[in-house]
Amino acid sequence: MELSNRQEQILTIVKEQGPISGEQIATTLNLSRATLRPDLSLLTMAGFLEAKPKVGYFYTKKKQSDMIEESLNRFLVRDYQSKPVVVKENETVYDAIGKMFLEDIGTLFVEDEKGQLAGVLSRKDLLRASMGNQDLNNIPVHIIMTRMPNLSVCTPEDSLLSAANTMMEKQVDGLAVVERREDSLKVIGRITKTNVIKAFVGIVKQE
Repeated sequence: MELSNRQEQILTIVKEQGPISGEQIATTLNLSRATLRPDLSLLTMAGFLEAKPKVGYFYTKKKQSDMIEESLNRFLVRDYQSKPVVVKENETVYDAIGKMFLEDIGTLFVEDEKGQLAGVLSRKDLLRASMGNQDLNNIPVHIIMTRMPNLSVCTPEDSLLSAANTMMEKQVDGLAVVERREDSLKVIGRITKTNVIKAFVGIVKQE
Protein backbone atom coordinates (compact mmCIF):
# COMPACT_ATOMS: atom_id res chain seq x y z
CA MET A 1 0.00 0.00 0.00
CA GLU A 2 1.49 3.33 -1.08
CA LEU A 3 0.86 6.22 1.30
CA SER A 4 0.53 9.88 0.38
CA ASN A 5 2.91 12.49 1.76
CA ARG A 6 0.26 13.67 4.21
CA GLN A 7 -0.38 10.14 5.44
CA GLU A 8 3.36 9.66 5.96
CA GLN A 9 3.40 12.92 7.96
CA ILE A 10 0.51 11.68 10.10
CA LEU A 11 2.34 8.44 10.85
CA THR A 12 5.48 10.35 11.83
CA ILE A 13 3.51 12.58 14.21
CA VAL A 14 1.73 9.64 15.82
CA LYS A 15 4.98 7.67 16.18
CA GLU A 16 6.65 10.59 17.93
CA GLN A 17 3.75 11.97 19.97
CA GLY A 18 1.16 9.23 20.31
CA PRO A 19 -1.26 8.66 21.77
CA ILE A 20 -2.53 11.86 20.22
CA SER A 21 -5.98 13.13 19.32
CA GLY A 22 -7.15 13.83 15.79
CA GLU A 23 -7.57 17.48 16.72
CA GLN A 24 -3.94 17.69 17.86
CA ILE A 25 -2.74 16.06 14.63
CA ALA A 26 -4.80 18.55 12.62
CA THR A 27 -3.36 21.47 14.59
CA THR A 28 0.20 20.22 14.04
CA LEU A 29 -0.39 20.03 10.28
CA ASN A 30 -2.37 23.28 10.22
CA LEU A 31 -5.36 21.53 8.70
CA SER A 32 -8.99 21.05 9.68
CA ARG A 33 -10.16 17.90 11.43
CA ALA A 34 -12.58 17.23 8.55
CA THR A 35 -9.72 17.35 6.03
CA LEU A 36 -7.78 14.71 7.97
CA ARG A 37 -10.70 12.38 8.64
CA PRO A 38 -10.34 10.28 5.42
CA ASP A 39 -6.58 9.84 5.97
CA LEU A 40 -7.04 8.79 9.59
CA SER A 41 -9.79 6.35 8.60
CA LEU A 42 -7.63 4.79 5.89
CA LEU A 43 -4.58 4.45 8.17
CA THR A 44 -6.75 2.88 10.87
CA MET A 45 -8.48 0.44 8.50
CA ALA A 46 -5.12 -0.54 6.97
CA GLY A 47 -3.73 -1.32 10.43
CA PHE A 48 -1.08 1.38 10.67
CA LEU A 49 -2.92 3.15 13.48
CA GLU A 50 -5.31 2.23 16.24
CA ALA A 51 -7.76 4.60 17.86
CA LYS A 52 -9.20 4.46 21.37
CA PRO A 53 -11.97 6.73 22.68
CA LYS A 54 -10.69 9.46 25.02
CA VAL A 55 -7.12 8.28 24.38
CA GLY A 56 -6.42 9.08 20.75
CA TYR A 57 -4.41 7.54 17.93
CA PHE A 58 -1.31 5.45 18.42
CA TYR A 59 1.04 3.57 16.10
CA THR A 60 0.49 -0.20 16.02
CA LYS A 61 4.15 -1.07 15.31
CA LYS A 62 3.01 -3.94 13.10
CA LYS A 63 5.08 -5.09 10.15
CA GLN A 64 3.54 -4.20 6.81
CA SER A 65 3.59 -7.89 5.84
CA ASP A 66 1.50 -8.69 8.93
CA MET A 67 -0.98 -5.96 8.04
CA ILE A 68 -1.26 -7.24 4.47
CA GLU A 69 -1.90 -10.77 5.77
CA GLU A 70 -4.57 -9.54 8.17
CA SER A 71 -6.22 -7.63 5.35
CA LEU A 72 -6.21 -10.59 2.95
CA ASN A 73 -7.61 -12.92 5.61
CA ARG A 74 -10.83 -10.88 5.51
CA PHE A 75 -11.60 -12.27 2.03
CA LEU A 76 -13.32 -15.64 2.15
CA VAL A 77 -13.50 -18.53 -0.31
CA ARG A 78 -17.32 -18.34 -0.41
CA ASP A 79 -17.15 -14.93 -2.09
CA TYR A 80 -14.90 -16.10 -4.94
CA GLN A 81 -15.61 -19.81 -5.49
CA SER A 82 -16.98 -21.00 -8.80
CA LYS A 83 -19.25 -23.86 -9.83
CA PRO A 84 -17.63 -27.30 -9.51
CA VAL A 85 -17.37 -29.70 -12.43
CA VAL A 86 -17.95 -33.27 -11.28
CA VAL A 87 -17.97 -36.77 -12.71
CA LYS A 88 -19.26 -40.00 -11.23
CA GLU A 89 -16.68 -42.57 -10.20
CA ASN A 90 -17.96 -45.11 -12.74
CA GLU A 91 -17.76 -42.72 -15.71
CA THR A 92 -15.04 -43.55 -18.20
CA VAL A 93 -11.70 -41.85 -18.59
CA TYR A 94 -12.70 -41.05 -22.18
CA ASP A 95 -15.80 -39.14 -20.98
CA ALA A 96 -13.77 -37.36 -18.30
CA ILE A 97 -11.24 -36.13 -20.87
CA GLY A 98 -14.06 -34.77 -23.00
CA LYS A 99 -15.66 -32.98 -20.07
CA MET A 100 -12.36 -31.48 -18.93
CA PHE A 101 -11.61 -29.97 -22.32
CA LEU A 102 -15.18 -28.83 -22.99
CA GLU A 103 -15.24 -27.01 -19.64
CA ASP A 104 -11.64 -25.78 -20.13
CA ILE A 105 -10.60 -26.65 -16.58
CA GLY A 106 -7.66 -28.41 -14.96
CA THR A 107 -9.42 -30.40 -12.24
CA LEU A 108 -12.47 -32.67 -12.07
CA PHE A 109 -14.03 -33.77 -8.80
CA VAL A 110 -15.26 -37.34 -8.55
CA GLU A 111 -18.43 -38.23 -6.64
CA ASP A 112 -19.51 -41.66 -5.45
CA GLU A 113 -23.01 -43.06 -5.90
CA LYS A 114 -24.20 -41.11 -2.83
CA GLY A 115 -22.99 -37.79 -4.23
CA GLN A 116 -20.08 -37.56 -1.81
CA LEU A 117 -16.54 -36.54 -2.71
CA ALA A 118 -14.56 -39.64 -3.59
CA GLY A 119 -11.54 -38.30 -5.45
CA VAL A 120 -9.99 -35.80 -7.82
CA LEU A 121 -8.81 -36.03 -11.43
CA SER A 122 -6.12 -33.74 -12.77
CA ARG A 123 -4.89 -33.20 -16.31
CA LYS A 124 -1.79 -35.24 -15.39
CA ASP A 125 -3.95 -38.18 -14.26
CA LEU A 126 -5.82 -38.21 -17.57
CA LEU A 127 -2.65 -37.75 -19.60
CA ARG A 128 -0.99 -40.73 -17.91
CA ALA A 129 -4.07 -42.86 -18.50
CA SER A 130 -4.20 -41.95 -22.20
CA MET A 131 -0.62 -43.07 -22.86
CA GLY A 132 -0.23 -46.55 -24.27
CA ASN A 133 -2.77 -48.77 -26.00
CA GLN A 134 -5.47 -48.84 -23.34
CA ASP A 135 -9.13 -48.48 -24.33
CA LEU A 136 -10.18 -45.36 -22.43
CA ASN A 137 -13.85 -46.27 -22.91
CA ASN A 138 -13.33 -49.28 -20.63
CA ILE A 139 -11.45 -47.59 -17.77
CA PRO A 140 -13.59 -46.02 -15.01
CA VAL A 141 -12.20 -42.86 -13.47
CA HIS A 142 -12.04 -44.37 -9.96
CA ILE A 143 -9.14 -46.52 -11.20
CA ILE A 144 -6.88 -43.52 -11.85
CA MET A 145 -8.21 -40.77 -9.55
CA THR A 146 -6.50 -39.48 -6.43
CA ARG A 147 -8.59 -40.82 -3.58
CA MET A 148 -9.72 -39.63 -0.22
CA PRO A 149 -8.15 -39.06 2.26
CA ASN A 150 -5.19 -37.90 0.13
CA LEU A 151 -7.06 -34.81 -1.03
CA SER A 152 -6.72 -31.17 -0.07
CA VAL A 153 -10.01 -29.34 0.31
CA CYS A 154 -11.31 -26.10 1.75
CA THR A 155 -14.59 -24.77 3.10
CA PRO A 156 -16.52 -21.61 2.15
CA GLU A 157 -15.47 -20.02 5.46
CA ASP A 158 -11.74 -20.47 4.84
CA SER A 159 -9.79 -17.39 3.82
CA LEU A 160 -8.74 -16.96 0.22
CA LEU A 161 -5.15 -16.63 1.43
CA SER A 162 -5.35 -19.99 3.23
CA ALA A 163 -6.68 -21.67 0.07
CA ALA A 164 -3.88 -20.11 -2.00
CA ASN A 165 -1.27 -21.36 0.47
CA THR A 166 -2.72 -24.88 0.34
CA MET A 167 -2.59 -24.92 -3.47
CA MET A 168 1.05 -23.82 -3.43
CA GLU A 169 2.06 -26.34 -0.75
CA LYS A 170 0.30 -29.25 -2.45
CA GLN A 171 1.23 -28.07 -5.97
CA VAL A 172 -2.33 -28.38 -7.28
CA ASP A 173 -4.32 -26.12 -9.60
CA GLY A 174 -7.55 -26.17 -7.63
CA LEU A 175 -9.35 -27.25 -4.47
CA ALA A 176 -12.81 -28.64 -3.88
CA VAL A 177 -14.93 -26.36 -1.74
CA VAL A 178 -16.81 -28.75 0.51
CA GLU A 179 -19.59 -28.94 3.01
CA ARG A 180 -18.80 -31.35 5.83
CA ARG A 181 -21.58 -33.85 6.57
CA GLU A 182 -20.70 -36.09 9.52
CA ASP A 183 -18.10 -38.45 8.02
CA SER A 184 -18.47 -37.34 4.38
CA LEU A 185 -17.81 -34.33 2.17
CA LYS A 186 -20.17 -32.78 -0.37
CA VAL A 187 -18.61 -30.72 -3.17
CA ILE A 188 -20.36 -27.34 -3.41
CA GLY A 189 -17.77 -25.33 -5.33
CA ARG A 190 -14.22 -25.02 -6.53
CA ILE A 191 -11.45 -22.51 -5.99
CA THR A 192 -8.55 -22.37 -8.44
CA LYS A 193 -5.35 -20.43 -8.95
CA THR A 194 -7.21 -18.42 -11.59
CA ASN A 195 -9.96 -17.55 -9.07
CA VAL A 196 -7.34 -16.38 -6.58
CA ILE A 197 -5.42 -14.26 -9.11
CA LYS A 198 -8.61 -12.57 -10.33
CA ALA A 199 -9.71 -11.92 -6.75
CA PHE A 200 -6.40 -10.39 -5.64
CA VAL A 201 -6.22 -8.21 -8.77
CA GLY A 202 -9.76 -7.02 -8.08
CA ILE A 203 -8.91 -6.30 -4.44
CA VAL A 204 -5.88 -4.22 -5.42
CA LYS A 205 -7.94 -2.23 -7.94
CA GLN A 206 -10.57 -1.52 -5.30
CA GLU A 207 -7.90 -0.30 -2.90
